[in-house]
Amino acid sequence: MAEDRIMTGIAMRLLAILLLSSMTALVKLAGEHGASLIESMFFRQLCALPLVVGWIAAGPGLGSIRTRRFGAHVVRTAIGTTGMIFTFGAVLLLPLAEATTLSFTVPIFATILGALLLREPTGWHRWGAVLAGFAGVLIVAQPSGGHFPLWGTVVGLLAALFIAVVAITLRQLGKTEGAGTTVFWFTILSLVPLGAIYAFHARPHDAVTWALLIGTGLVGGAGQLALTASVRFAPVSVVVPMDYSGLIWATLYGWLIFAALPTPTTWIGAPIIIGSGLYIVWREHKRRQEKPVEPMI
Repeated sequence: MAEDRIMTGIAMRLLAILLLSSMTALVKLAGEHGASLIESMFFRQLCALPLVVGWIAAGPGLGSIRTRRFGAHVVRTAIGTTGMIFTFGAVLLLPLAEATTLSFTVPIFATILGALLLREPTGWHRWGAVLAGFAGVLIVAQPSGGHFPLWGTVVGLLAALFIAVVAITLRQLGKTEGAGTTVFWFTILSLVPLGAIYAFHARPHDAVTWALLIGTGLVGGAGQLALTASVRFAPVSVVVPMDYSGLIWATLYGWLIFAALPTPTTWIGAPIIIGSGLYIVWREHKRRQEKPVEPMI
């Protein structure tokens, strides 16, 4: 039964990455059809809301959304919404494969933030992986090569940084809040500023663009739920490596929809970034296994 749950967790993670990769392709396609960044973000949250509410109602029940840590949810929302700006911005500024590759630096930033903010013990193994990961970033970005805008690289790295900050915030929230509660409040609270800004940026579109915007929310919401479900069935250290399958989908979508293939430097730098991320995940898993169990009193 445990093996079945692990395989279910892996399958859910792979499905989540497929859906989220599809969402980024929809965001980029909507941008090419004239949709603005704020429109994509607003519809991402608005159209995902019914899925989130239905998921909670079918699971722990709507009563589970009650919280005593409203302020913490506000902080998480502010960080997450800012991160979404950079994430969607990177997708609009960069080819899909390159934007996805830069997102793989999240474990690198999480290691740095964990050491600086949480005072987590970080040995030379993981610091070495961090340096190797940033070397991979330099290979992919080629700051002086002119393959794609340097500003796009900065935005992509900022997106990864904020995702890492969100991960640390969720670790703290998860001590008292369920996953459904956190997802619900993030969706609801983010719609307040996004809706206010959207009111001044709303514009008419053709049917295709509206379909792309709605699809962004539905596909992205389903991906977020699958991502959450994956860690219910399997340990984080098992499912996180599945995230790197996103490069396959980004490359495929980039080729089929946007006629863009990864640059030669991306093929060189991406395995280095992925390798550093996998090593960090493995070291974290090993460190937790070696941590002595406190005696029960």
